[in-house]
Amino acid sequence: MKYSRLIGKTIRQQSGNQTLEGYSLLLRGGFVHVLGQGLISYLPMGKKVLDNLKVLIAREMHDLGGEEFLVPLVNPISIWDKSGRSRLKDNPLVTFKDVQGRTLVLASTHEEAAVELARSTVLSYRDLPLFIYQFQTKFRDETKTRLGLVHAKEFIMKDAYSFHRSYADLNNFFPKVFNSYVRIFQKCNIPILPAESGVGIMGGSKAYEFHFPHEQGRDVVMVCPSCGYKANRSVAVGVKLSKPEALKGLKRIKINGSPDSNSLSENLNLPLSKMIKPRVYESEEGPIMAVVRGDYDVSLDKLSAVLGFLATTPASYETLKTYHLLPGHISPVYPPEGVRVIVDDVVINTPNLVLGNNKGGMHYVNANFGRDFDLPPSADIAQLNKGDLCFDCGQELGAHSAIEMGNIFKLDDYYTKRMRFSFENDKGKKVFPYMGAYGMGLGRLMTCIAEANRDEQGLIWPLGLAPYAYYLMGIGHSPRISQAVDELAEELGTDTVIVDDRVESIGVKFRDAALIGIPLRIVVGRSFLENDELELKDRKTGVKWFIPRERLKQELKIWREQHVSAI
Repeated sequence: MKYSRLIGKTIRQQSGNQTLEGYSLLLRGGFVHVLGQGLISYLPMGKKVLDNLKVLIAREMHDLGGEEFLVPLVNPISIWDKSGRSRLKDNPLVTFKDVQGRTLVLASTHEEAAVELARSTVLSYRDLPLFIYQFQTKFRDETKTRLGLVHAKEFIMKDAYSFHRSYADLNNFFPKVFNSYVRIFQKCNIPILPAESGVGIMGGSKAYEFHFPHEQGRDVVMVCPSCGYKANRSVAVGVKLSKPEALKGLKRIKINGSPDSNSLSENLNLPLSKMIKPRVYESEEGPIMAVVRGDYDVSLDKLSAVLGFLATTPASYETLKTYHLLPGHISPVYPPEGVRVIVDDVVINTPNLVLGNNKGGMHYVNANFGRDFDLPPSADIAQLNKGDLCFDCGQELGAHSAIEMGNIFKLDDYYTKRMRFSFENDKGKKVFPYMGAYGMGLGRLMTCIAEANRDEQGLIWPLGLAPYAYYLMGIGHSPRISQAVDELAEELGTDTVIVDDRVESIGVKFRDAALIGIPLRIVVGRSFLENDELELKDRKTGVKWFIPRERLKQELKIWREQHVSAI
């Protein structure tokens, strides 16, 4: 491929400060282009990287017995009605009507479509297990797009689905996919933090996420440095600390306005650990008041697990008004009728708290549950903080910001039962298949690869993922150099080499070669004219060496073997 004919040239200016440097390099290197907010185009070099990722992932899926399929991005809403997910407030779907007036959905995920496909092919227990995967576009109308490809509205995902005769069969297959994901990320040369996670709107009983550690990540993974426990903060369990102290006498103080826990802490000169932080959420069974201590945050995954249904949408102003819930004074003490209260267990065990009274104008100080007020229903519903203790070994937990790249779910019979997909087992009994779902965002993955494989000059693509293996250029105007470049390009193959044929300075060409991160630079220049030698430079190591022209094939074979063995 000649550089002069390539769509997507390098650009000099930096992108904004609110993005990852790796994504900035994808923009500057001509791999992607922004069409609109949360809408990213892949340019030819970016598409080649994407295709190489697909080959890598497909090989792993095939080794697990997977077959590739493809279902439409657009789904009939009827299959989402069957699963019940069309009615979830936390899963707003983008819908439209076709010319016949039928409601269709831009799928944000494809569990429902996979169930319908499996229904058509699984006729008896002999057809199981079934493992299928696809590379398909998804659309999620994200309110806050960020970090380019990491949180985009439209994105490409590898999603796979397995169907099994029994839970034991699913349980045995699940770690095989886990290990396959680990191998994929290793071959992409990126560090990972595998961690337990919540199931959220996906349903099921168990989930794991695969994270790329990064300070700009939206997720937080709690890690025990001693025993290795890892879990997303939303589901991590541990010992939340509460300092024992003598119980003080209950007081009532006048409070003006609608203070939050931070302002109360400041005005009363008390730590946040003496405040409560009440949050109210909408749910299918009415408003839910979740109460954590002022120095913690509510875990929506834990809260939903305790309730047995999702409650993740903050209550609207209308709901608060209807139930006489006054912001700044909301409290588990004397809650309004119709409001279900769940209090985090550490709140119950913390002495001398500051509480509102649900009426305004007054707060309680030195309040103690069990002495001053009845004990409300309690459970572990708080996200852990750094420094809380590991349940298993008692060591302090660390907190690591991270970017989620993939996830795997044990869905059990969550979808198959709701969608009435069953089969007859070997005893003639009608049963529902057990199901797993396994996702990986390719745009996120490409961004994390770029972030992990770069230096101050630009990208450093792993050999198997690079858009081209070789960056070929000539220096000088000699016809002999031009002829040698053409012969080398033909010998190496147009799919593996990009030829910089531009009329640019040597410095510009060298800088662009480093920016786009092609693994090996080959230069035909003065050494070729004088000694019939080629100059080679490894992008990753920076090592430069010269070889006779006739030894190029043997040298490249050795070089490629070294790169493959290094992965």
